[in-house]
Amino acid sequence: MAEFTKRALEESLKRMLMKKPVNKITINDITEDCGVNRATFYYHFKDIYDLVEWSCEEDSKRAADGNTTYDTWEQGFLNIFYAIEENKPFILNVYHYVSQEQITQYLYRVVYRLIKDVVEECAEGMSVREEDKKFIADFYKFAFVGIILDWIRNDMKTSPEQLVARISALIEGDVVRMLEKCRID
Repeated sequence: MAEFTKRALEESLKRMLMKKPVNKITINDITEDCGVNRATFYYHFKDIYDLVEWSCEEDSKRAADGNTTYDTWEQGFLNIFYAIEENKPFILNVYHYVSQEQITQYLYRVVYRLIKDVVEECAEGMSVREEDKKFIADFYKFAFVGIILDWIRNDMKTSPEQLVARISALIEGDVVRMLEKCRID
């Protein structure tokens, strides 16, 4: 039941974002649209920005679900782009009216989880220090998030398929090469 209520609050927020910016939406607006009381909202979320963050996290989990291996990372990343594109009014509204640092940190978490799994898989059987694996994952995290933010900033005009194909062409085999150079055997 709690999950159902949280999803209903999320849908109300997304409907509200079609009409006005997030900084003009009140908890009362959301609860009235959702048909629940304020106490119900506060039972699940501390404020609207907490709901925004939860919504983004849930969307990203669904987007990358099961696509965090070397063979499937492109689909996982493509799904992240699709999720952003599918929620374009929501994402643009949040991008323009919520702290950009908050958006950046959120994207870092999402992308890092995907990339770290790929790095760990590629490092299997190699003696590579944890700090080196983290550095490689961070490197790609920063590059990928920069591309995502630039894409959002430019109103998502380039197709996700084109972006992922470009990224894939640039980094093909690079994770393994970087790990090989970091071996401590």
